Amino acid sequence: MNRFLWLGLPLLLWALPMVAAARANCAVWTWEADSYAMVKDPAVAREAVAYLQSQHIDTVYLYADAYRGHNLIVEHPALYRAFIERLHRQHMKAYALLGSAYLHTERYVLPAYRSQAEAMFRRVLQYNATAPSAARFDGVNLDIEPQILDEWNDTTRKRLLADFLDMGRALMKIKREYHATLAVGPDIPFWLDGIDLAWNGVTRPVSEHVIDLFDYVTLMDYRNKVAGRDSILSHASSEIAYADRVGKRVVIGLQVSPDDPEKLTFDKAGPKAFEQALDAVEQALRDDPSFAGFAIHHYRTYRNWIARNRN
Repeated sequence: MNRFLWLGLPLLLWALPMVAAARANCAVWTWEADSYAMVKDPAVAREAVAYLQSQHIDTVYLYADAYRGHNLIVEHPALYRAFIERLHRQHMKAYALLGSAYLHTERYVLPAYRSQAEAMFRRVLQYNATAPSAARFDGVNLDIEPQILDEWNDTTRKRLLADFLDMGRALMKIKREYHATLAVGPDIPFWLDGIDLAWNGVTRPVSEHVIDLFDYVTLMDYRNKVAGRDSILSHASSEIAYADRVGKRVVIGLQVSPDDPEKLTFDKAGPKAFEQALDAVEQALRDDPSFAGFAIHHYRTYRNWIARNRN
């Protein structure tokens, strides 16, 4: 071994934990029940934040709409203020998660439900407008997916995707009206880059329309292989390249939930393989200015998965 390399090896080894700790930002989707529990109960909040920090998760996609007859961001905004302040004290971020299986918000892409989408979004902006700076949401994550509508098929999909874009344009117009600075972006499947759509006078892949419209996107890149055909990197390549060109951001969404087929999730691969995949993806995308880290689906399943694999 080269003498100078040998002398430098202790310094390199000392620096390795610093490299690991400097991993790209990592978010976690936190759905209705868990978000409400964190917001309502300081003990739950304290334990959850400590756990997320231990897993190097620094952003919470925190559900911020109605659930089981209540809408805490309207009825008890002080609860959200306290929890978001707790996150910020720990140098973590909070994004308002808007979208709900409970509310069937996939319907919000339809013109008949547009007013409900706008009202949902306005409530977050109104909350931020009245909250102290330390208690404001840092962003909004829109989980409103037209592809899960019952009427989605090969014949209707372009119309529904145009409705989705129309909804997004309306929400971003509201953001400008409020002079809001928080980042707003949707969750999108990786295959939107394979659908060309004429919208707003321009024909291009739907993924490019979406990237142009919003501040960032979270790409639901649900694969458990890093590179090669049908992989995380192959499915993200066009979105990353386009976002690089137009100055937008792409978060890579990955999944640990049980799923079928197995290739969609790291459930059976396990946490070690998952951590190795995060490192490999980050290494591959480190020179892409649009790469904005990861998001994990989702909080409760993630915790159960980690616990199960420790036994």
